[in-house]
Amino acid sequence: MAEPDRPSTARMIDYWLGGVHHHPVDVAAAGAFEGAYGPCAAIFRALRDFLGRAVATIADAGVDGFLVFGAGVPTCGNVHEVAPDATGFVPGWGRRPVGVIFLGLAAFLDDDTLARTLDELYEAVAPGSFLAIDFDSEELAAYPEALAMMGPAFRMRAPARFGPLLGRWQPTPDGIVPVARWRPAGVPAPVPDAFYGALAVKPAG
Repeated sequence: MAEPDRPSTARMIDYWLGGVHHHPVDVAAAGAFEGAYGPCAAIFRALRDFLGRAVATIADAGVDGFLVFGAGVPTCGNVHEVAPDATGFVPGWGRRPVGVIFLGLAAFLDDDTLARTLDELYEAVAPGSFLAIDFDSEELAAYPEALAMMGPAFRMRAPARFGPLLGRWQPTPDGIVPVARWRPAGVPAPVPDAFYGALAVKPAG
């Protein structure tokens, strides 16, 4: 099978995470982006670590079914690696709580579409379900060359806009914070606040 001639953001992230599911074209694109912005590996490791902590928190709450959006390619630290006992499908859909993983998508949806999608998910899942989500901050605004590489569909948002987009989903007391500062295992990684993350719930009662 011929290698692709166009880079993939998912494969670039895999490269930054030290995975094996990328090609020379992705490595070249990653290098070009870093030339316009700066090192990215630590930023995406912080985002992946947030995913791991969020999934572990959901699993510790007794949820063993996950609905994953924005999985990209099978790179390091995916949901099934953090919660190996999770079911491969969602039994009792709409009756048992699930963990909805919605990462890497908000930046490519306009406000109306994102709010509507999250509300439809809220309506579909059982009470007691969780939502793990990330948002792109305005970090790239200071790097116009890097921002141009993201394409016209890419949307940055100010932190004040994140909460209203969650609609009926209720963030945990941790709030919506830079991913490195969401329940860190130790001292938060010193990375730019490029991504904000939250864990939100559909109340059980």
